[in-house]
Amino acid sequence: MDRREFLKQTSAVVVITTSNIRVFGQQKAVRPDLAALAEGKGLKVFNRRVSPLQDGPRKGVRFDEAQGQGIAYVEGLEFANGTIEIDIRGRDVMQQSFVGVAFHAADASNYDAVYFRPFNFRSSDPERRVHAVQYISMPTFTWQKLRTEHPNMYEKAVNPVPDPNGWFRARIVVASPKVSVFVEDAKEPSLVVTQLSDRRRGMVGLWADNFGGDFANLSIEHAHV
Repeated sequence: MDRREFLKQTSAVVVITTSNIRVFGQQKAVRPDLAALAEGKGLKVFNRRVSPLQDGPRKGVRFDEAQGQGIAYVEGLEFANGTIEIDIRGRDVMQQSFVGVAFHAADASNYDAVYFRPFNFRSSDPERRVHAVQYISMPTFTWQKLRTEHPNMYEKAVNPVPDPNGWFRARIVVASPKVSVFVEDAKEPSLVVTQLSDRRRGMVGLWADNFGGDFANLSIEHAHV
């Protein structure tokens, strides 16, 4: 069981203003400069510290460790169907890395999310490996509820298997109500679910629970600004 996820959820929100959004042609690819935002240009933080991150070609943000869920929303952007891509780095420490993306969000408490548990990526325990990527729909459908009532339906192993301490690319394709999650350049999804909420549009944000995480190269296509 992922006991740390039972901790009391106190939300943290980082707001990214529309001044950092660019729309590219027909694809409407939105690519916020996360590192610039972490330096104070349009960033509003609650219950978290977010710092700019430069790691080789990647420029992004780092969430510090704090109890509860942290979400960094792109303010002024409404996302319905399309593709969200992001470079993510967690860590291979048991129960201490939960990193992902929130979408179709109304606020810091009502959203859908896909997140990863890197410490389970390469586990020798087959049951833990199945708990590598997770879908939730807050506040009703928590990971605990879904695992109890629908075991292994809303969480799966990832393929290919990334370095649990390194960067990996996540691609989330939303075609409501279908959500497909791809890792790296995989042609086949690691996870496919039907959304449990009736929300079909809303905000998009970076997501971390209880511990830190690194995020870079956010790209959102087919969003509406």
